[in-house]
Amino acid sequence: MNNEIITALIAFAFVSSITPGPNNLMLLASGTNFGFKRTLPHLLGVTIGFTVMVMLVGVGLLQLFDAFPLSYLILKVLSVAYLFYLAWKIATSAPFEHDDTRSESKAKPFTFLQAALFQWVNPKAWAVALTAISAYTPSFHSMINVAMVAVIFGAVTLPSTSAWVLIGAQLRRFLTDPFRLQVFNVCAALLLIASLYPILFSAKI
Repeated sequence: MNNEIITALIAFAFVSSITPGPNNLMLLASGTNFGFKRTLPHLLGVTIGFTVMVMLVGVGLLQLFDAFPLSYLILKVLSVAYLFYLAWKIATSAPFEHDDTRSESKAKPFTFLQAALFQWVNPKAWAVALTAISAYTPSFHSMINVAMVAVIFGAVTLPSTSAWVLIGAQLRRFLTDPFRLQVFNVCAALLLIASLYPILFSAKI
């Protein structure tokens, strides 16, 4: 993998990881509702989970999907259905309490494992992983090249997605009123659904 390909891959990784999508919108909502510290496992789960996903796609899943094209449609239906469910959960989540002496909300941030597993039902994650492997690795997909793609994505994804959590944590200061927080959560849920537009109207994930 030459320097030009690496540079192009870094640019692709940055654009795909910094732009709005299910991961970033959920991290924004989590940062707003729970703060940066409590969202950290969610953030690390996204980064490490997606890095592992890129590795596994490069190792063999891409060939599997090419052999069974129907799997694209099945994955799309399941992923979209799950994301609609998550949007509903965000929209209806209970407001947080700033006062630690009060009873805690039943709502909880994603755990590391939940965030890592979420990558496998995230349509944008599939689209990015498949594109990264098919466009930025040679046709023989050597393990070294696949590992380089995965490591570059991991290195770029962490600071890019962290920015969304930090923005959410800053918004938290201005959303102390339960009604304003509820409005924010509904808007975040609607944006999450809107982020599915390219997936719903594309031939492939």
